[in-house]
Amino acid sequence: MSSPTPTLLHQPESKTLEFKRDLSSPQPLLKTLVAFANSAGGRLVIGVTDDRIPVGVADPLAEEERLCNLIADSIAPRLVPNVELSTVGQQTLLIIEVFPSNARPHFLKKQGPENGVYVRLGSSNRQADFALVSELRRGAAGIAFDDIPMPALSVHDLDLQAVTELFGHHRSLDDKTLLTLKLLHKEQGRLVPTHGAVLLFGKDRQIHFPDAWVQCGRFRGTDKVHIFDQMEIHDHLPRAVDAIELFLKKHAFKSAEFSGMRRKDIWSIPLTMLREAIINALVHSDYSHRGTPIRIAFFDDRIDIESPGILLPGMTIDDMKSGVSRIRNPVIARIFRELGLVEQWGSGVKRIFAEAQQQGLPEPTITEIATGIRFTVRLREPVSVAGPEKRTSEQEAQSRAQSQAHSEQILVQLTSAPLSANELATLLGLQSKTGAFKRAIKQLLEAGLIEYTLPDTAQSRLQKYRLAGPEKRNHAQFKEQRAQSRAQSQAHSEQILALLTTAPLSANELVTLLGLRSKTGAFKRVMKNLLEAGLIEYTLPDSVQSRLQKYRVTAARTLMRTSDE
Repeated sequence: MSSPTPTLLHQPESKTLEFKRDLSSPQPLLKTLVAFANSAGGRLVIGVTDDRIPVGVADPLAEEERLCNLIADSIAPRLVPNVELSTVGQQTLLIIEVFPSNARPHFLKKQGPENGVYVRLGSSNRQADFALVSELRRGAAGIAFDDIPMPALSVHDLDLQAVTELFGHHRSLDDKTLLTLKLLHKEQGRLVPTHGAVLLFGKDRQIHFPDAWVQCGRFRGTDKVHIFDQMEIHDHLPRAVDAIELFLKKHAFKSAEFSGMRRKDIWSIPLTMLREAIINALVHSDYSHRGTPIRIAFFDDRIDIESPGILLPGMTIDDMKSGVSRIRNPVIARIFRELGLVEQWGSGVKRIFAEAQQQGLPEPTITEIATGIRFTVRLREPVSVAGPEKRTSEQEAQSRAQSQAHSEQILVQLTSAPLSANELATLLGLQSKTGAFKRAIKQLLEAGLIEYTLPDTAQSRLQKYRLAGPEKRNHAQFKEQRAQSRAQSQAHSEQILALLTTAPLSANELVTLLGLRSKTGAFKRVMKNLLEAGLIEYTLPDSVQSRLQKYRVTAARTLMRTSDE
């Protein structure tokens, strides 16, 4: 054993260490052994309470034999751990040491090879899904996901212009070079791109890898309750580094430091550390994992960088900190190194921790989460954004005018062909999908002027918008509908204020009194506008979603009404 038993008892449970009191419930114990073998190995100590008090096993030799039989009968492929007896005081403990296995994925025979595979996630065991089981099999076979060819595609599916721009015209990028970089493979006499090539430079990457993008968000405070700004990045992976950095700079502060005749910009966030962490996430993410993009979350006190994919078998967080590196995506890693984005494999994480110490920052943390890895960089001083303020009537008018302008521009653009939200935002000259843009899209959908091209999958990344109906509606019709909608909203506002002067009412009660069948979009907008204007308020402001929630007129509205009378 690598650690003396008394020392082992003082260590917390972790990815590679777990304690059990006895063998009375063998199933959780067997899951732990399977998870150790499929992950980074580990030690299971039997005969210890939750309080780390050694109570020993009653019949050590018999329990050792029973355990070995359980392992042989319950786990496949065959697992041969190191089982030893160790004495602490008057108690004898049973210690099982499992090493990372090249025969993975191991599984519980009772559950089968598809449902009986477990991996270690922090100090707990996680049942592996199909994608993770596939990754374990590829890893055991020495196959990298990004090196797998895509025979249905050709070299024409790659953005070779972007490749040339990134590498520079001084380097020849002929077929031989692309083969050497493993961007192309020969498949039945044809040159076809690899997964890595499409992930890096694919023209239609989102079709083949719908979750290979980056989601950036700036939040107010230290949790995800209130989002201040967000951005989706779908650039080629090497260009995504600068795009993410620009988003972070947008929400940071810059000061200047002068040394002699030179000016040095000082940012309120540690850009060097963050750039290393971003590159690490882009290079080491598990792009076979579905449902989770790379996420960058900027809070007042920290920045979280989350990448899909658990640690590779044999790796621990301590290994990462010490500079040990195993490359999940060798094709992507090589391109990043060729472009000068990665200096030396395995040095990035170690450099981040060294930089934090040099700058006197809190030590970064690396956490295994359900979907992958979270890298947290804490800030020296909080960087806050202003809280939500009530908008003035002038600001509301400007916002409505902007939304209406966007609506008319969107209708013009859609007369030629269906377009996605990103394409529309670009054509309108917007850098991102602003609030006014989103409102315009929503209002056009509700008015029946535009419709989804994929109505059954509204959230699909292939979703586009087109003009609704058999004929294309003109702007005069749109303006008329908008005028009618505004008149209806104004009428609802006056009726709601009149009803609430007598007593507080719930939304359902207001709908009934207004003669509506349901809470329409127009009704919801009116309520929102009256709340934002400070004319009505919640009776239960601390529990907005409560079923007992009602609305009442504010003191300001009462004063206005009194002065009018």
